[in-house]
Amino acid sequence: MLITWHIVKLILWLIVFFNAIAALITVFRERRDIAATWAWLLVLTLLPVIGFIIYSFLGRKLPQRRLERIQTETQLELSEAFNRQREQFLLTPQPEEPTLRTYLRTIMLFQSIDNAFLSQHNMVELFNNGDQFFEKLLADIEAAKKSIHIEFYTIYNDQIGNQLRTILEQKAAVGVEVRVLYDSWGSMGVKPSFYDGLRKNGGYAGPFLLTRSNLFDFRLNYRDHRKIVVIDGEIGYVGGFNVGDQYLGRSPKFGPWRDTHLRIQGGGVYSLQQRFIRDWNASTKERAHRIDHYRSYFPKIKNTFGSTALQIVSSGPDSPLEEIKLGYLRLINAAQDHIWIQTPYLIPDDSVLDALKVAAHSGVDVRIMVPSMPDHAFVYRATQYYARNLAEDGVTIYFYQKGFLHAKTMVVDGEMASVGSANMDFRSFKLNFEINCFMYDADIAQRLERLFVEDIRNSRVMTPERFAAQPPWIRFKQTFSRLLSPIL
Repeated sequence: MLITWHIVKLILWLIVFFNAIAALITVFRERRDIAATWAWLLVLTLLPVIGFIIYSFLGRKLPQRRLERIQTETQLELSEAFNRQREQFLLTPQPEEPTLRTYLRTIMLFQSIDNAFLSQHNMVELFNNGDQFFEKLLADIEAAKKSIHIEFYTIYNDQIGNQLRTILEQKAAVGVEVRVLYDSWGSMGVKPSFYDGLRKNGGYAGPFLLTRSNLFDFRLNYRDHRKIVVIDGEIGYVGGFNVGDQYLGRSPKFGPWRDTHLRIQGGGVYSLQQRFIRDWNASTKERAHRIDHYRSYFPKIKNTFGSTALQIVSSGPDSPLEEIKLGYLRLINAAQDHIWIQTPYLIPDDSVLDALKVAAHSGVDVRIMVPSMPDHAFVYRATQYYARNLAEDGVTIYFYQKGFLHAKTMVVDGEMASVGSANMDFRSFKLNFEINCFMYDADIAQRLERLFVEDIRNSRVMTPERFAAQPPWIRFKQTFSRLLSPIL
């Protein structure tokens, strides 16, 4: 028995030793920021063997060949479209609108880091519930004459997913070009055969970056979190909604679903079309399925749709600049009166956290609204930790109570706003492919503010005192989850 116990101890020590060596090699073989490095060392060393299983889901980077494919497609000239957009919508040195003059440096930032051209005279509609959003979206798709381009993180095989698929099959059957790009992880449970009818009718559908099976490519990181629809090159959608019954409030778990999405007519659709084409071409192997002829996808845009000036900005792990995060920082630092933010996940890095604190201590009215229910346990507790931290520095924190809050919005000074797919967290900043619409329009900004005020009626203000009254076990889970925040 004594010999057996010594053998067991030896085996355990060997497991710990080799696990530590493997952890060091695994973490340091790829370039990461220091916070993520320490977080992974913590997981891999404290959870021998199990930590490596977690790493296989959360830690592995996208193969370099796939990143190179995205970068190559990102560098496609699309010269005709770019030149036409430059002629019609590029910012003049002295913009006439006061809002554009105020945010000139922000506009220049996006032009510099993402080639995000300024498009003026857009008409923008806001949607904050699934019924209105899907009713309008499906009606636009049914009216399509030439092309339908769809890119979503999630398209489920449920009632609304099947309704969308049926319409797409019908449109493809009458000669409309239909292309669907989805994320295989976000659309988990939906087999490729779900789109067989669409393909049979002449349409195209495939997973982002050729991720055919989650069984062999089960990364939670580097996912296509974008939500893009472009119809006939003239109508575009971007925002927070995915395609699924839960986004219509049909999920018993989440209840009513609160989100924000945009419908755009005008030059801004060019940028959504460009982004879709790049992602599509990076995700298809067959030359015949690529989009090579650009003229028909960028019809001449009228200048009289509306009054909203905007820029479409995308970011992802194929770029080191974290473009959308830099945009958030620019808006926070430019605020003079107030910053109102809605996000389902509040896990900011130090730069964003410090910017929010500086703004609050400078007298800027900083308000942040997050959900009061979890959809991911560790993310939920980490969100609560940062909410508590910011509340102690003068930020007003709201916990939304009426269902699940999934909107990703920021409004600054009633003049400038952002709506898109990017959350206020590490994952959206560094690990996923995202897209946001930054708008320079007081009318849009104030409409978003009115929605925020309406949501306050269904929210609870979390003061520092209320956070302090939480049970010690809850506070411990918040603090522990915060240690994992760089990899959540």
